[in-house]
Amino acid sequence: MSIRNRATALASTILASSLLFGSVLAASPAQAAEGTDTTAVAAVAPTLAGRLAAVKVAKTINYYPSNAGWSAMWTGFDPVAIDADLAKAAELGATNVRVIVFPDAFGYPAPKVEYTEKLRKFVSIADAYGMTVKFTLFDWWEGYSDAARSIAWAKAILDPYKDDPRVIAVELKNEFQPANADAVAWVRQLIPAVRAAAPAMPLTLSVDGGTGAAGMASIKASLVNTPLDYYDFHFYGNSERSLAEIRKAQAAVSPSPIVIGETGVSSSATSEGEQALYLARVFRAATEAGVGSVAPWTLNDFSAGAIPSNSTVSTIPAQYTFGLFHADGSAKLAASVVRTAWTTGTMPNSFLNLSFEAADVDSPWKRNLPDAGTGVVTGDMPRVGARSLKFTGTTRTSAGLPSMRVAPITPVQPGYKWRAEAFARGFNATGITEISLSWFDANGKWISESTSNRLPVGNTTWTKLVVDTVAPAGAAAVQLHLKNADNTGTVYFDDVAIS
Repeated sequence: MSIRNRATALASTILASSLLFGSVLAASPAQAAEGTDTTAVAAVAPTLAGRLAAVKVAKTINYYPSNAGWSAMWTGFDPVAIDADLAKAAELGATNVRVIVFPDAFGYPAPKVEYTEKLRKFVSIADAYGMTVKFTLFDWWEGYSDAARSIAWAKAILDPYKDDPRVIAVELKNEFQPANADAVAWVRQLIPAVRAAAPAMPLTLSVDGGTGAAGMASIKASLVNTPLDYYDFHFYGNSERSLAEIRKAQAAVSPSPIVIGETGVSSSATSEGEQALYLARVFRAATEAGVGSVAPWTLNDFSAGAIPSNSTVSTIPAQYTFGLFHADGSAKLAASVVRTAWTTGTMPNSFLNLSFEAADVDSPWKRNLPDAGTGVVTGDMPRVGARSLKFTGTTRTSAGLPSMRVAPITPVQPGYKWRAEAFARGFNATGITEISLSWFDANGKWISESTSNRLPVGNTTWTKLVVDTVAPAGAAAVQLHLKNADNTGTVYFDDVAIS
């Protein structure tokens, strides 16, 4: 299909309001970079309602090349690398890509033709893979006293795309700070000016992960006379409680819709297995909350030197490893999670590594009170498969019993039934061997614990330990613990289940 015909088809899809984008079409870098004039693309002009419908279901990926993050993406623009990366994103099922436009890089107050051409090429490359684009403007910029020239700059950037169906939304400022009075005064002027220039373009603002729902409520209250079309929630909180946090964000701006415009965790700050499970929980919670668009941050890890040194981000090691892919291009488990979410709409428990068969790097299990002992995955005594979890020589602490723990993918809601089970086997075992569900409220405060039957001491065959219970009032999260304490012998766990 030609680029022009594909654009016409995408415009029809937007107008239909309920269909998803995303057919993956191969294109060489040269083909993708050629593009077409944006005036030729808009065979059918999009509507505000149609674009907004597309935003609410967009399978969006946040993007920078692995060797050129933030403004370096534009100063060192590489269409060949971008083409290869967006091919990977499309293979995951992405239908939309968020790209951030920096005034200082592009030229301000008048964008340089060289850089607007780079943006045109980027949109064309995305289109070659059936992906639409979201623009984020005014990042790394705080010239709030310069409303007139910032309006002129925004109009110059957006004018070629105001009726282009390949661009479905504009975020006016990344991680807007509603407590900044100058910023609020500036955006109150920017919104009506951009809306007049591009009336069919949905407009939004995002808040940082720390500001959260309260920040979104502040933005809405500040913009009563110049409202946004939707709100962009950047979620970096505790994924075990993500349903509660997403619902807070929804309530803060209701009845306006929200999307989750950024979410994720650094694999170097936790593990690749927990990074994957973090995203799995957020995708699953968003589905439960009725939020149809979740955008992982980010497609790629960054190589050394990829983040411009003028940014404090470049000095934070964890910022380099949020990607679904390593900087060398190899996939992490997180890529499989996102592909599953975007292509099947489901999130299986297999990502929990409940039978301990996954590679160590892909396991989300965490040690709890390890000073008193810890579980080790071993091939000594599997029940089924090749591996199981082994405890030996454990004690206890004043804080409780040592365990290995994991939080489920399914979000917790009070009054819902839960069942957890695991098989355990003892060899000269002493002390306590059990499993438990520990319940927490929306603020992370421990509520209570539900425990299973205990494994008998001594030598046993594989024995099922079971917890059958109901989530208590106020519960927003749960952790499954495999516990073993005061044990001078050896205990194995295998074939865990939770639902």
